[in-house]
Amino acid sequence: MDLRIFTEPQQGAAYDDLLRVARASEDAGFDGFFRSDHFLAMGEANGLPGPTDAWVTLAALARETRTIRLGTLMTAATFRLPGPLGVMVAQVDQMSGGRIELGLGTGWYEAEHRAYGIPFPPVGERFSMLAEQLEILTGAWRTPVGVPYTHHGEHYEFTDSPGLPKPLQTPHPPIIVGGNGPHRTPALAATYGTEFNMPFAGLDEIVAGQERVDAACLDQGRDPKTLGRSTAQVLCTGRDEAEVARRADAIGRDPAELRANGLAGTPAEVVDKLGTLAERAGLDRVYLQVLDLSDLDQIDLVAAEISPQVRAA
Repeated sequence: MDLRIFTEPQQGAAYDDLLRVARASEDAGFDGFFRSDHFLAMGEANGLPGPTDAWVTLAALARETRTIRLGTLMTAATFRLPGPLGVMVAQVDQMSGGRIELGLGTGWYEAEHRAYGIPFPPVGERFSMLAEQLEILTGAWRTPVGVPYTHHGEHYEFTDSPGLPKPLQTPHPPIIVGGNGPHRTPALAATYGTEFNMPFAGLDEIVAGQERVDAACLDQGRDPKTLGRSTAQVLCTGRDEAEVARRADAIGRDPAELRANGLAGTPAEVVDKLGTLAERAGLDRVYLQVLDLSDLDQIDLVAAEISPQVRAA
């Protein structure tokens, strides 16, 4: 099982904070460093010093890291037009030497759309936009250089687009389709996804989701084994109960609640839960949501006492 570090900088982080965590994650041997694509803090957080743009951040990290994979969970289809988004992702993929992955979803946080003047259509329309963006991005990237790309859709029109630049990875960077919806999300993952991600779901829900996406793959003639499977889960681990409690308090959560709804407890507890996710749900990757970006020791603890056990399993 691969383990990746996942951050939520809209809760309060500057670029230098993210750079420090990305470098620590790379030095510790993690497979990837991912960030959310949000513009407004959630809950009680004040969000200071203010949001950082996901793709600006990833472009900078692409030049300041060497080996770790970089990406979003999830870029919202409402945030960017598919043409400029395709340019951004391809450019950052080139800048990173082919280490970029694109997580793309419908967008869900209405308050941030209102706060930053972004239209927020109904959920059915957002799914339609997402499906069309996935079609456009994969189609334009796959179109050979010198062959114009044209698309006439419900939301977007492309006429004789050069479809440039092309990403370094071929035919395009891995695409992560995620969400816990029962119908449209599995179908989009089966059609366009390299990986299917079910964030912050319980074990039974994740198992049921894998069955739905298996069925969606078979409906489209795709081998379900060709689609990666993952989840994102909040991380709160410590060498003893006092350390777990201290880390839970730092992120404003209760240790018992975190044990029930995330990856919390001693390293042995976390290893057991990761093993269950792999065995029962067939997951091959987990994104560890790190909410306290000042706590680099927790990243080192996972690398030393958890990663070797789950990678060997």
